[in-house]
Amino acid sequence: MRKLIVLLIICFSANGFAQDYKKDVDAIKEAALGYMDIFYKADTLLAHKYLDKSLRKVGWRYIEDKKTYSGNRELPFDEVIKLALYFVEKPIPQDANTPREVDILEVNDKIAIAKVTAIWGIDYLNMVKLDDTWKIINIVWQSSPKWTYRPDNN
Repeated sequence: MRKLIVLLIICFSANGFAQDYKKDVDAIKEAALGYMDIFYKADTLLAHKYLDKSLRKVGWRYIEDKKTYSGNRELPFDEVIKLALYFVEKPIPQDANTPREVDILEVNDKIAIAKVTAIWGIDYLNMVKLDDTWKIINIVWQSSPKWTYRPDNN
């Protein structure tokens, strides 16, 4: 009887963990999609919802005519808001083929990392769970890569 009770406790706690895990994964994916929509939809409300105010966003844009990357461009939270407002006046062209992909790379109980692929390139999003809400705290991005290596490609 004692073994049965222990087994039932383990089963129920494992089921609860799986549900929490799925809830977190869904929230992380929602935040990553919302991040792209800050720019695709020029929606600053999404920035306030999904970005932490201490955000650090840094990236490199490929300059085609110079065949080189720009110097790193840093955007704190307020600059992300300004960039989103820029897209109100000059919307990002979109159609059925516009990239909008989210790859969740790892999820832990407090931190996570996701990769988004958008029209401007790729972004790696470092996220943190604050007050039971997932926020993007750090972003590293670049224009669409010329090549990619993954260790599993060997």
